[in-house]
Amino acid sequence: MRQNGRRVAIVTGGSRGIGRETARRLAADGQAVVIVYASDDAAAGEAVKELTAAGGTALAVRADVADETAVADLFDTVEREFGGVDVLVHAAGTMVLAPLADLDLADLDRMHRVNIRGTFVVNQQAARRLRRGGAIVNFSTSVRRTMLPGYSAYVASKGAVESISLILARELRGRDVTVNAVAPGPTATDLFLHGKDEETVARFAKGSPMERLGTPGDIAEVVSLLAGPGRWINGQTVYVNGGLA
Repeated sequence: MRQNGRRVAIVTGGSRGIGRETARRLAADGQAVVIVYASDDAAAGEAVKELTAAGGTALAVRADVADETAVADLFDTVEREFGGVDVLVHAAGTMVLAPLADLDLADLDRMHRVNIRGTFVVNQQAARRLRRGGAIVNFSTSVRRTMLPGYSAYVASKGAVESISLILARELRGRDVTVNAVAPGPTATDLFLHGKDEETVARFAKGSPMERLGTPGDIAEVVSLLAGPGRWINGQTVYVNGGLA
């Protein structure tokens, strides 16, 4: 049974950036939120403190999303604490940019481990355990459309995320569990802004008809819809980018 009728959401990558804003939004929506993080104990602790201070219910769990034992233990912990899981938002990921000819293959392997294997492992547990009425939301990227130089390895990994998401939606026929991917455009996060000069950031901001960067809140708003009332949206990749081509 859901604890006090409250839905329970796991948010990977929930200690910073879009993941943290998503955790904040889902908590405001009334969901109990489990923040999954890789290494930054302080950031995860601050996120939990913020959500609970605002009247929400939150828990932080450290886990490697590509480790099947750690992820199974994560779901065990959430089921033990809250009675079950209704929502998975898989925002954890990593990005290394370089022209294909120059990319260090160790970076390619790392991105594949986190972005592809991590998505598969976390979605596998969600597919086995989410309660009826549940939702899975994975993260792709709008560069899947813009195909910018330097992004080949990252975009390849996110193409796999989209494929996993859309096929899983069909595999869960009859379960009343939706599976979608969101594909943010340029969004003002530390990950996006790192290493970019003002001119580069301004050029990205002008790329959409809205003539600004997205905010984590813009993305979290769409995740909130998919993780809650948006039950007729299923097996889709939703591009969240202000109209970027």
